[in-house]
Amino acid sequence: MRSFEDGDGLEPKNEEVFEVRHKWKSRKKKSFREEVNLKQLALLIIILLAVIVAVVMAVKSCVRNVTGDRGEESSLSGAEATASEATMSEAEKRAMERKALVDRVTGEYEDLAIVGASGYINMRSAPDSVDMTNIIGKLPQNAACDVVETNGDWSLVESGGIRGYVYNTYLITGEEALELSEDLIKERAIVTVPKLNIRTEPVIDPENVVGSALEGERYELISTDGEWAKVVADKIDGVEEAFISVGDGNAEIRECMDEAKRLDLREMVLTQFDNIVVSNADGYINIRETPEDQGIDNICGKFPEAAGAELLEATENDGRTWYKIKSGPVTGYIAAEYAVTGQPAREAAVEDAVLTAVITTDSLNVRTEPSLEAEVWTQVTRDQEYHVLDQLDGWVEIELDSSDGDEEADKAYISTRDNNVEVRYGLTEAVEYYPAVEAANAAAAFRNEIVNYACQFVGNPYVWGGTSLTNGADCSGFVMSVLKHFGISVPRVSRDQAKAGVRVTSDQMKPGDLVFYANSSGVVNHVGMYIGNGQVVNAASRRSGIRIYRWNYRTPVAIRNVIGP
Repeated sequence: MRSFEDGDGLEPKNEEVFEVRHKWKSRKKKSFREEVNLKQLALLIIILLAVIVAVVMAVKSCVRNVTGDRGEESSLSGAEATASEATMSEAEKRAMERKALVDRVTGEYEDLAIVGASGYINMRSAPDSVDMTNIIGKLPQNAACDVVETNGDWSLVESGGIRGYVYNTYLITGEEALELSEDLIKERAIVTVPKLNIRTEPVIDPENVVGSALEGERYELISTDGEWAKVVADKIDGVEEAFISVGDGNAEIRECMDEAKRLDLREMVLTQFDNIVVSNADGYINIRETPEDQGIDNICGKFPEAAGAELLEATENDGRTWYKIKSGPVTGYIAAEYAVTGQPAREAAVEDAVLTAVITTDSLNVRTEPSLEAEVWTQVTRDQEYHVLDQLDGWVEIELDSSDGDEEADKAYISTRDNNVEVRYGLTEAVEYYPAVEAANAAAAFRNEIVNYACQFVGNPYVWGGTSLTNGADCSGFVMSVLKHFGISVPRVSRDQAKAGVRVTSDQMKPGDLVFYANSSGVVNHVGMYIGNGQVVNAASRRSGIRIYRWNYRTPVAIRNVIGP
């Protein structure tokens, strides 16, 4: 047997095996080390990713804390946002759109205020409520304005292109104003030209003009049809439907709140006419149905001294020029020599304009004090015009008529709330007057003769205590002198005249009957003569003189027949 030492060839073989084993063991150790290294790397990557995720989540959390819900909304994808919008109801969409509109409109005001007074409040050029000449505009109830500054009881505001002072007490501000504004934003036509006619029909016709809209004024829309807009007419005297032309850049239509309306003192009277004519006669002149002088047969009205009218046309007849005019409720002809037109008429209008209260409701209480708690002692009626003696916010003192037997009449106040009264500078207007003509029987003819005689003195002066039909009379002196001319005797003062003759009712009265009115104590202090057509002639006051008025221009307390059957 070979020994190891003999070299029998076994050891080389064993050495090869050893080498193979050695190499295998070496490779196994190396593979194990590589596997360990890969596991460590994978673990390290996992830990690193976990850290990154944690950091990202922390950052998102911080963003949500800062931005709130909007952060979550902004993280929605376009598809998610579209899906969210699709699930919104139509009511919700309208609410969102309305809110955006309210935000836009209220955002036009730096410091929004809403008028909380009934009717309207005055805007003044100075913080002085006594001076009537400083009124430059009117802020209607629920109109919006921008408060510029506040000082004591007054605020300087801007509205409708006007800057002026108003009483603070009538303004609603802050959050309450913002809440109110949502219901006050409506589609309106904003006038963009100096003057725009308001008409009863959507047709260009001088006969259908009922007022003027001035630049910056806003009118709530009812509907539009081409170049015409139908607007709310509740503030326009006696008009059910009103139209303005919005074509040719006359007006801008948009959703907004109401604002102030301009009142430029006496100059405002010129905006009421396109082609003004003013009477320059002493006293009243006749308005006739045809352009010819036919005695009393074609008389349809009386045109007072310094009264204003719209000139419709000029015509010639028998070598005489006649003007066809429209003044108040009367359309007819006057002789041209008794009136002026053009620039002389404009100058006369500004000079003669007076502050007037026009009644815009069927009947309105007259009170002895500017308070709803004050006593009601008579009523005035629609379309009657009264000279304004004093003006307070919410009230005006008017010249009702002069008191018989007492030089100073009771003070008479009417409320301007609820749009019952329009206070404006204006000219006197014509009054309807159809002279009574001889009737079939002698009794009617006699009464007609009396009233025709009385009416020839219309326009003559009022003089307290006077009895002259030409130089001046008071109310009882006037009727006494008229009746005396026909051999009828009545007492000197109205309270005694109210006891003469026979009492009649309003549906029984005839031309020539006497209509009596009382003071705040219920004592008769004024009288007029009924002339037919629902009118009386009376010596009214120093300012008005002898005039024709509606028989119930204030509430009568008695009617007496002193003439007989």
